[in-house]
Amino acid sequence: MKLSVDRITKQYKNKIAVDRISFELTEGVTGLLGANGAGKTTLMRMMSGILTPTGGEITADGIPVNTENYRALLGYLPQDFGYYPEFSAREFLEYMGALKGIEKKKAREKSSELLELVGLSDVARKKIKTYSGGMKQRVGIAQALLNDPAILILDEPTAGLDPKERVRFRTLIEELGKKSIVLLSTHIVSDIEHIADRIIMMKDGNLIWQGNRGDVSGDLEEFYLKKYE
Repeated sequence: MKLSVDRITKQYKNKIAVDRISFELTEGVTGLLGANGAGKTTLMRMMSGILTPTGGEITADGIPVNTENYRALLGYLPQDFGYYPEFSAREFLEYMGALKGIEKKKAREKSSELLELVGLSDVARKKIKTYSGGMKQRVGIAQALLNDPAILILDEPTAGLDPKERVRFRTLIEELGKKSIVLLSTHIVSDIEHIADRIIMMKDGNLIWQGNRGDVSGDLEEFYLKKYE
């Protein structure tokens, strides 16, 4: 599968949040690097069909972003995903499965499988409000995977996590990239340094660099900071 972003633009009155950005993604992990305010979240919200671009187009194998067929391919974890604190993780995933149109029995089976994958099986019946920040993020990843997405978009998924949780996330995301297109945004270079196949860098709504991880010789953070000067 190929995900194409072609001259995508988002303008709010006098401010251009994303300015004519183009790139193509295939299976693997792509890291989207940029400081807060670079336009990463706006771009990802357009790629998830939540925001309508001012110009340009986004397609997956020719399927437009604003269609049901595109949404069926998509898993999305926003920076602050909404959850119901009184629900257990299992209840929440089964509820989200229903919203995504997944048959009840399949949603139950998939929820069990995903809770195992993200390491929450032993606390699956506890209320989400009792979870740590890292555990809540793992619930977020699980809900994004309910429909076996071919495209997985993750907006700052490691924000606020402790070092141990970060490592767990990186391992999980690397595994997911073996069979899906994964786009992970972050302002922390170490989150993607060892798992990203490709890197995209944004600054002030513009794409300032894109390429394969192997194109960067030496330290990725040094390379990024030089590009960001």
